[in-house]
Amino acid sequence: MRCNLRGSLVLDFSFSGYLLPRITVVTLLICILCFPAKVVKAGGQGRKGGSPNVVFVLADDLGYGDLGCYGQKLIRTPRLDGMAAEGIRFTDFYAGSTVCAPSRSVLMTGQHLGHCHVRGNAGRDMLTQSLREEDVTIAEALKSAGYATALIGKWGLGEIDQPGHPLRQGFDYFFGYLNQVHAHNYWPDYLFRGMEKVRLPNEVQLAPRAYAGFHGGWATKRVAYSQDLFMEEALKWIESHKNGPFFLYLALTLPHANNEATGGVGNGSEVPDYGIYKDEEWPDPDKGQAAMISYLDRDMGRLLDHLKKLGIAENTLVMFSSDNGPHMESGNDPLLFNPSGTLRGMKRDLYEGGIRVPLIAWWPGTIRAGQVFDHLGYFGDLMATLCELAGTETPANSDSISFLPTLLGQSQRQNKHEYLYWEFYEHGSAQAVRWGNWKGVRSPMFTGRIEVYDVARDPGEKYDLSRRRDIVQKIAEIMKEAHNPHPNWKVAKRGK
Repeated sequence: MRCNLRGSLVLDFSFSGYLLPRITVVTLLICILCFPAKVVKAGGQGRKGGSPNVVFVLADDLGYGDLGCYGQKLIRTPRLDGMAAEGIRFTDFYAGSTVCAPSRSVLMTGQHLGHCHVRGNAGRDMLTQSLREEDVTIAEALKSAGYATALIGKWGLGEIDQPGHPLRQGFDYFFGYLNQVHAHNYWPDYLFRGMEKVRLPNEVQLAPRAYAGFHGGWATKRVAYSQDLFMEEALKWIESHKNGPFFLYLALTLPHANNEATGGVGNGSEVPDYGIYKDEEWPDPDKGQAAMISYLDRDMGRLLDHLKKLGIAENTLVMFSSDNGPHMESGNDPLLFNPSGTLRGMKRDLYEGGIRVPLIAWWPGTIRAGQVFDHLGYFGDLMATLCELAGTETPANSDSISFLPTLLGQSQRQNKHEYLYWEFYEHGSAQAVRWGNWKGVRSPMFTGRIEVYDVARDPGEKYDLSRRRDIVQKIAEIMKEAHNPHPNWKVAKRGK
C-alpha cells in the first residue's frame, strides 16, 4: 500500500498497482502517520497553454557512433538523422551507467550512482535490483502533475512481488519485460501486461544455466517479435491518450544482443530478417546488428509520423537516447561499424565509449531545427527537466539539473553541473568523473591510480595527463564527495 500526494489534499490510494476510490483529508492524515509515503509536491513553472506530452525513447546498447547523424557510415538511420535535423542533437550527454539496471535507475530517480539505490546489475538477487518504496520516479513526479503515465518495453528495476514493479512506481500502464535476462529474447513466450502474464505463440528453448525465474533463452518457433508488439502497443496507447498530457517511457530492447542465443546458436543479433543488408558480404551477426539498428530507426519514424497524424506533434516533446555504450555480445565485430565512433571503450567501460550516448530532442514548433549543443548533462537530468516542464517540484534528494532552457533556446539561463559521477562494480570496479573538460577514471575504486584526460580536445582518451597533480587531486576529492556507501554495493576483494 502507498500514499502519494498529487499536488493537493486528495489522495489516490493504491494496492498492488490498482487504484481504489479517493479518500478524505482525515484518512489522508491517518495514512501519512501510519504508512510509509512518497511525497511529490506540486510547484515550479509549467509552460503557457498547458503541459506538453513527453515521449522518452530508450534504445538498448546503441553506441555513440551507431547513427548517421553521429558519424556512422555503413548502417542507415535516415529517420533518426531526420529527427536530429529537425531538432537538437547533443554531443556531450551521458548515460546513468555503463550497464542496464543502474543506468535506468539513474534515469528514473534523478540520482547519480554515488547516491541511488540500484548501482549495478544484481545477478541472481533481483531484490537488490529493485527500486524501493521510498524512491521517487519521474513517473510519480509527472503523475502528481496530472499526467497519464505508461512504460512499454524493458523495465529491469523490480519484479511482480517487489516494490520496484512499475505499477508501484508511478506508471498507470505497463507492457513488456520485467527483467533484463528475459528481455534478451526477442521472441519470448510471454510478456507482462500490468501484473499479468500475456502468453505469446513463440516457443522457447531455455538456456542451460538460466537464472531461476529469469527465463533466458532463445526461440525455436518465431511468431511474435517483441519490438513489433511494443510499437503497436505504444501507438495505440498514444492514440487513446491523445488529449494529454501523457508521459510514455518507451524502453526498447534494440539493438541489445540475445546473449543466450549467442551461446546457444552462435548469433545473438535477433531480427526478423536482414533487410537491406542481406546481400552484404558480412558475417550474419553483423548483418543482424545493422538490421536491428535500421529496424529501430524505421520504428522511430513510425512514432513521429503517428504524432503528426494525430495532430499532437507540436504539443509533444520526443527524446531519444541509449542506456549505455555498444556491445559485442552477439558475435558482431565492433571494428566493422566502429559503434563508439571516436570514443574509447564500450559497454562495461567508464571511458567515454561506455557512457557517452546519443541524445536527440524533437518538438516541432518549439525546438528550433538543426541545432547541435555540447551542453554537459546525463540521464539524471531528465527528472528536473520534466518536472520543470510539467510545473511540479523536483524531488529534494535528486542530483538533477533541468536542461529545459537549452531545449527552449534560452541557454543564457541554463544551469550547469559542477561535475558528473559514475561508479561500477564489475570487472574489478571503477569510478569516473567529468569535471568541465576534464575526465578522471580510476580502477579499482578508491585505491587505483587516477587517469586524467582532456575530453574536449581528446575525446578518444588517448593521452593520460595525470602529471597534472592539481587535476588529479580535484578528481579524487570529487570521487570521495560523490560516493555514499551502500551495504548492497561493495568492491569485491581481489584474490591473492
